[in-house]
Amino acid sequence: MPIQSVNDFVVRFANVNGSGSASANELFARAVLRMGVPVAPRNIFPSNIQGLPTWYEVRVSQDGYLGARGGTDLMVAMNPQTWDKDVAGIEPGGYLLYDSTKPMPKSKFRDDITVIGVPLTAICNREYTDPRQRQLFKNIIYVGALSALLDMDVAEIEKLIAEQYKGKEKLFDANKRALHLGRDWVMMNMEHPIGLRLQRANAVGDRIFIEGNSAAALGAVYGGATVCAWYPITPSSSLAEAFTRHCNRLRVDSASKQNKFAIVQAEDELASIGIVIGASWNGARAFTATSGPGISLMQEFLGLAYFAEIPTVVFDVQRAGPSTGMPTRTQQTDIISCAYASHGDTKHVLLFPEDPAETFDFAATAFDLADRLQTPVFVMMDLDIGMNHRLCRPLGWDDSRKYDRGKVMAAAALEAGKDFGRYLDVDGDGIPYRTYPGTHSTKGSFFTRGTSRDRYARYTEEGPAYADNMQRLLRKFETAKDLVPRPIQANSDKPTKYGVIYFGSTSPAMDEAIEMLEASGQHLDRLRVRAFPFHSSVTSFIAEHDFIFVVEQNRDAQLRSLIVNECGIDPVRLVPILHYDGTPITARFIARAIGEHLDALKITPLRKVVS
Repeated sequence: MPIQSVNDFVVRFANVNGSGSASANELFARAVLRMGVPVAPRNIFPSNIQGLPTWYEVRVSQDGYLGARGGTDLMVAMNPQTWDKDVAGIEPGGYLLYDSTKPMPKSKFRDDITVIGVPLTAICNREYTDPRQRQLFKNIIYVGALSALLDMDVAEIEKLIAEQYKGKEKLFDANKRALHLGRDWVMMNMEHPIGLRLQRANAVGDRIFIEGNSAAALGAVYGGATVCAWYPITPSSSLAEAFTRHCNRLRVDSASKQNKFAIVQAEDELASIGIVIGASWNGARAFTATSGPGISLMQEFLGLAYFAEIPTVVFDVQRAGPSTGMPTRTQQTDIISCAYASHGDTKHVLLFPEDPAETFDFAATAFDLADRLQTPVFVMMDLDIGMNHRLCRPLGWDDSRKYDRGKVMAAAALEAGKDFGRYLDVDGDGIPYRTYPGTHSTKGSFFTRGTSRDRYARYTEEGPAYADNMQRLLRKFETAKDLVPRPIQANSDKPTKYGVIYFGSTSPAMDEAIEMLEASGQHLDRLRVRAFPFHSSVTSFIAEHDFIFVVEQNRDAQLRSLIVNECGIDPVRLVPILHYDGTPITARFIARAIGEHLDALKITPLRKVVS
């Protein structure tokens, strides 16, 4: 039977990269949102410029599920290259919308789906003569067809088009006409609406619709960043570009019109991290945005920032590796490489935001932590968070909040004769005092070096002095455990011996998966890790359960390895649940994988009877 569902389904658009479909698909998603129904869109695109397949998935969920669900209820198949795969991915009872201008053999369809043919090319050829117009308006025409098939409020789509082309009446009129060409054809030639329908609701509330990269960039502005040095790399480039836009709006002196920021597109990733370290050493709040390959190139400089204790913020928008890997696919693959970045004994602070709102918060927090701890801090995002629009709570900021610059010795303290040793731990927390360049004409200066030194920054290769410094750095890392964002724990309504640990963009799918597991009678306590080093509550959570599932999006169970290494946990008690094909993890995958393990744990093995 055809699927019957109101405000709860998945639409997937299959297009060709470079065809201009992205804006039309986003128009559809935003129109659903304007009807008060939550959506979670995901853009799946190739790393070349044009010609390869691209998909845009829109999850419609009045219940507010924002993770990828898995499966497709309505496929809009516009790419002959991926036809067979796209048709195969439709749920039984689902729907297929395609361009029926040319006849298709019956073998190309399925008996268990509803096929909807709209002659899109024929309509375009009849109405337009320009080849580019035919290509672009074809996308708007199928949005118009969907508006009739799904019983959408077409006025909301028209409003969005009007906002997009404000002041450009000809473009507005042309797009509105194309929209109604598709809508009117369906209304005159087909039964409508289909079993999937949209009804106006009020389920969005005060939430906002924003990309994680834009939220991170705005968080950097509010966090006091004035310097950004970067080299273009997918999927982090739009973060630096968004920072530029935000600075042009918020960091230009109103009187003199002078920029109060410096944004440098460096010649490579090595130069960009070098610029950031230099600016941070000089007292500015600076950052770079990159991805896995950039992290690989920055290793030596990161070691310098760690050992010389220079505040540094790095936004790592993770993608699929190793090497070039899949530049436009999402993964959580840089956990180990960032936690222990550079050679020798190093440990770095990592922050794991779950959505754009938390990305905004953690971006600002990263600069306070970097200054307070005098060390590199990584904000560990990924493509799913960074480059996709997500519904999230409004971004908030307390105007009374003061920046935490950490232990900075001022000229007055130096003049009063206070003992200054750049690497001297006077408080027992592992964090020394520093001075900004030019603080005092004769006091408080030191030589910044990457070589071994004593507590007063004097060069030495004496073993005890080196060991003393390395132990102090460990004390500082212990101090960080109580400064970084703490894990968030949620317990099952029923007592359980099992728990699950997860982090980052896995969060929305995990929330839904927990509900699916509970519906089948399987209960889990859960802990969302938000930072490394791990707070003591991570170890306590593991101790309270017989087995812990660790869900992550990489092949080698990197978070699990970090927990085993840092917390001294028996690895047998940590069951890896791994997803790493480059697509966002789904609730169905998590529920199925954990459910199978839980079922296996219930089986009591037979014992041999010894006579």
